[in-house]
Amino acid sequence: MEDQREALRKIITTLAVKNEEIQSFIYSLKQMLLNVEANSTKAQEDLEAEFQSLISLLEERKEGMLMKIKQDRASRTYELQNQLAACTRALESSEELLETANQTLQATDSEDFPQAAKQIKDGVTMAPAFRLSLKAKVSDNMSHLMVDFAQERQVLQAIKFLPVPSAPVIDLAESLVVDNCVTLVWRMPEEDSKIDHFVLEYRPTNFEGPPRLKEDQAWMVIEEIRQTEYTLTGLKFDMKYMNFRVKACNKAVAGEFSEPVTLETPAYMFRLDASTSHQNLRVNDFFVEWDAMGGKVQDIKAREKDGKGRTASPVNSPARGAPSPKRMISGRGGRDRFTAESYTVLGDTLMDGGEHYWEVRYERDSKAFGVGVAYRSLGRFDQLGKTAASWCLHVNNWLQISFTAKHANKVKALDAPVPDCLGVHCDFHQGLLSFYNARTSQLLHTFKAKFTQPLLPAFTVWCGSFQVTTGLQVPSSVRCLQKRGSATSSSNTSLT
Repeated sequence: MEDQREALRKIITTLAVKNEEIQSFIYSLKQMLLNVEANSTKAQEDLEAEFQSLISLLEERKEGMLMKIKQDRASRTYELQNQLAACTRALESSEELLETANQTLQATDSEDFPQAAKQIKDGVTMAPAFRLSLKAKVSDNMSHLMVDFAQERQVLQAIKFLPVPSAPVIDLAESLVVDNCVTLVWRMPEEDSKIDHFVLEYRPTNFEGPPRLKEDQAWMVIEEIRQTEYTLTGLKFDMKYMNFRVKACNKAVAGEFSEPVTLETPAYMFRLDASTSHQNLRVNDFFVEWDAMGGKVQDIKAREKDGKGRTASPVNSPARGAPSPKRMISGRGGRDRFTAESYTVLGDTLMDGGEHYWEVRYERDSKAFGVGVAYRSLGRFDQLGKTAASWCLHVNNWLQISFTAKHANKVKALDAPVPDCLGVHCDFHQGLLSFYNARTSQLLHTFKAKFTQPLLPAFTVWCGSFQVTTGLQVPSSVRCLQKRGSATSSSNTSLT
């Protein structure tokens, strides 16, 4: 009977998953129908606009060429008319001289003839007819203003819709996820010299496999990529996977997106667990600030609540029963807040295997600050590094400045400048807890231990604040140092 129930449960689960897939596909089809309508309308409007632009350009060119013809005609007409007028005047002058010469030749008065002949000769010498060029200054040939649109007509007849680039293919074998960077590589299924650039879209997700059609996270866009690969840097992996897709674009149109792919983005993601924090610490997911009035405020609230005028202990504090909406409720529960002089707060995600890395930047003016790891069972009065249940690096800026490594109430002074940003690397199976200068990757100290319980990130601060960065992968530089044995150098082996 129980086997049948289990089989039926599996069937129900399978049907539910299939129904969700079908519903998602129906949503996609409806969206595609809307897109077809909208995109076809836009394509029609764009086509009409392009043809109108072409017609306007032809009309503009026509007007320009007609103006050129008119200007050329006016210029030639002006030159020819001037030349014609000059020739007409020269001809009239020449005809007058010719008539005078004929009259002188027929005259009988021989005494006046030499003088008259000389005047005629001088007149002929100065006559305009002999200074004229009898060649037209301009030609009447207008062939240079003729046009032949045979080639243009062929081009216009060849007008067609632009070729759409093919969808790229993402090469998973060449793509890489390392150091909170993702290098994505793709190729075109066929050579296309007209591709101008690519567009890459990506988004985080907690779902393995093909991207879901409905996803809470929006696609983020990288445009104007000129190569067939791109590296996203400085990412924070607060989800387990990332979806990617890419499309090719020519000068005018974009192609279809590639088949989307999902890459795993393994990283250690946690938040600060406000339910564990000392009352004097104001905790927001990744930020903690010391608040000297924190405990007193809680005491006042407790007295107002019970009316007895007694001080509420951390166990009975209203803060335990009604945490701020910004504070994450611990999924594990079962432990009290830190109290007394243990100004401590823990992370909310256990480490029970593998490698983990996070960074913390603390306020330089903090009087005391510590970062490390602890068992969940760390006592509520215990300070980091003073019991066998915690390991930490501690910075003291009060009275006497010190930079030390602490575990089981053993202290080792560190001979290194105190960085403003610390990187913490925990290799649970190897039993290694290493601290680095996050800026330079300088190894500061390594604890060697055999961890017998799951660990939690642990922090302490007094009269100061700090900021935690999570969702980080173990940096390559840290892995290289570990492989070279830097983690076991003599300067770091005295504390265990």
